[in-house]
Amino acid sequence: MKFRSNPAAIRGSIAPLMTPFTADGAVDHAGLANLVNWQLASGSHGISIGGSTGEPSAQTIAERAEAIRTVAAAIDDRVPFMPGTGSAKLDETLELTAAARDAGIDAALIITPYYARPTQEALYVWYKTVAEEFPDLPIVAYNVPSRTAVDINPETIARLYRDLDNFVGVKETTKDFEHFSRVLHLCGPDLLVWSGIELLCLPLMALGGAGFVSATANIAPAAVAEMFEAWEAGDFARAREIHYGLHPLVDLLFVETNPAPGKWVLEQRGLIASGYVRPPLITPTDAGLAQIRTLLSAGERFLTSPEGFTVPTDTASSDMADKADKTPSDATSSTATTTMKGL
Repeated sequence: MKFRSNPAAIRGSIAPLMTPFTADGAVDHAGLANLVNWQLASGSHGISIGGSTGEPSAQTIAERAEAIRTVAAAIDDRVPFMPGTGSAKLDETLELTAAARDAGIDAALIITPYYARPTQEALYVWYKTVAEEFPDLPIVAYNVPSRTAVDINPETIARLYRDLDNFVGVKETTKDFEHFSRVLHLCGPDLLVWSGIELLCLPLMALGGAGFVSATANIAPAAVAEMFEAWEAGDFARAREIHYGLHPLVDLLFVETNPAPGKWVLEQRGLIASGYVRPPLITPTDAGLAQIRTLLSAGERFLTSPEGFTVPTDTASSDMADKADKTPSDATSSTATTTMKGL
């Protein structure tokens, strides 16, 4: 929880990890730790888990809590850790957020309660309840209307930000770019706003965003991190080059329901032992695989090398467990040299 007292430090490319499962569907903790170490060696500025890309709705609260503990241990305070701890139920949200707080997270990412379609007043009460339960933990709203059937209005975000000292930001996963602008206009530049829409990551920086929580970082972490760093350094031409170069990989991730295509890529590249996704999702169809291969070839230049982090097919082996616990010598670097690795 090194960054808990300074949530403004949670900036840049916050990689939203896919949750690897074994071929028979169990959470692969050794594989998860391996992904963390690969992400940090590749230059990611922070880690998240438990967002839509991590298949949280297909896991129990106990499974999600254990995965958070695994990731927290693997990160070991090297970068900020902002996992998703929300659910459609308040008791589950409070239980998981408490477990995550105790694991040493830096901020909690709380999704809007899905399916119920609460009003704006109900959303305000929901986030106020969570924030007041954990007054020393930064709380971040996760707005993803395509998944939840509810959209947090900019005015509601502003009200929460004004009324709650520990409500610090929002991950906006909406294609309504005007929404981003209105949130920042109402709240001011100190509100932390991350884009969860891959092709709006770079545009958000022009409005004053804190960075992005982009699924593309699962297969191209070095490029996504460098895009942020190029923007921050004023190298807008390089930032745009990466933005457009990532287009095929972004399209790849959504050929079929995320995260199935990305998990297939990670398995093919040896970063996880199995591309298994839990029901109701399925692994990519033959037609989907044909599109994925085409897009993978088109975006190959921006993929990050798996060298040094490929895993054996048997993730239960002691060798794999030892490897997952290893801290790479360059893992703390976020320089342009590190983020260029594998490009």
